[in-house]
Amino acid sequence: MAQRAIREYDGKALFSKHWEDYFSGFHYSFKSVLVKSKDELNAKAKEHGFEWLRNEPLVAKPDMLFGKRGKNNLVLFKKDKPGDVDLATAADWIGQKGSHTTTLLSGQHGVLTHFIVEPFTPHSQEQEYYISATTVGEDDVLYMSVEGGMEVEEGWEEKVNEVTIPINMSDIDINHAIRSNIPSGIPADKKEEFISFAEQFFRFYRDMNFAYLEINPIVFLDNNELAILDLVARLDDTAGFMMSEKWGDIEYPTAFGMEDQSPEERAISEADAKSGASLKLTILNPTGRIWTMVAGGGASVVYADTIADFAEANGGSVGDLANYGEYSGGPTTGETKFYAETVLDLMTRHKDSKGRDKILIIGGAIANFTDVAKTFTGIIQAIEVYAEKMKEHNTKIYVRRGGPNFEKGLKDIKEAADRLGLYIEVYGPETHVTDIVRMALEK
Repeated sequence: MAQRAIREYDGKALFSKHWEDYFSGFHYSFKSVLVKSKDELNAKAKEHGFEWLRNEPLVAKPDMLFGKRGKNNLVLFKKDKPGDVDLATAADWIGQKGSHTTTLLSGQHGVLTHFIVEPFTPHSQEQEYYISATTVGEDDVLYMSVEGGMEVEEGWEEKVNEVTIPINMSDIDINHAIRSNIPSGIPADKKEEFISFAEQFFRFYRDMNFAYLEINPIVFLDNNELAILDLVARLDDTAGFMMSEKWGDIEYPTAFGMEDQSPEERAISEADAKSGASLKLTILNPTGRIWTMVAGGGASVVYADTIADFAEANGGSVGDLANYGEYSGGPTTGETKFYAETVLDLMTRHKDSKGRDKILIIGGAIANFTDVAKTFTGIIQAIEVYAEKMKEHNTKIYVRRGGPNFEKGLKDIKEAADRLGLYIEVYGPETHVTDIVRMALEK
């Protein structure tokens, strides 16, 4: 399966185009515009059918295939005073954000060129839910949570219910599986409504040949009205030949920051586009001494911040951190090996200017569905290729991981490093997620 990411605007437009065919009993008011500039937004507001741009409080944000826009301070809205964000305010904000280079927390940087603008939706946090679906191996998996918003990744195992749906499962059994796994925290008066939406959401995801589809949050308003506040979507482009009419003239944009990528970053981006998993790599300092292979987007941010803090506290600098990235979403052994080989190749090109040891941190939270042993097999295979070069750089490896088959994964990587004569310390979920950073840098 080759996955192609699409803009949030295009994903919502697909929902709107096919809403009546899939979402019986619900209403969705698709009010959204995609613009490239302040002037384009002002011109759009003068067109028939877009009067709402002049009459309603607005929300604006970049639409350029990157997440965590809220944490990057790239969402314009005022929950307490929504009326303060009118057309003029949104237009000026877009003009300002598009006038200079933006650097994300991930290290990606570039110029913001596309923005999505929508009406502000008044609602309470209790009306927000999370739902997504993706392909894992030969099956589809549906994820549901009573808690939507930016923090759903924190405590994923406790907050999110997972439903594995084999490709050959009947519609009756699919509906039964979904009903049996509805999050317990949904209020009784909303339970049937949520079940109905979840069933129809999954059918839409599968029929429209999405490879990944996430709404976070979906908001249940009064009178069966739904609001899709944030959406992430990737299409299976191997189905493009039979989906041209349903998909329409859809755009597959270049990911934010790719224009300035190194060959290695570009290779990982291309692998990511072809994978059902998530593979990301940003090189911060090619001569840096601290390199990471982190599982999970949220964990990658936490590790980067922790490394920067500890490096400065122990006589180093933020510049010691060489890279930022993640591998997650159940990558295959081969995909993980390619990712690890890319990182190890970069790590062993330059010796530290001060003669210090290189540090490789293989970290992550507790995996949701990624098979730790399988991904560690790929990392071990890469380490076997680069073992001698790693020893030339006095590389010290620190590992912390939890999740499915983590015991085998930790055992295998420890045995491999010992066999190859590499220094390694291995820890499981009993150790705090970032403690290995402290251990590595204090030494």
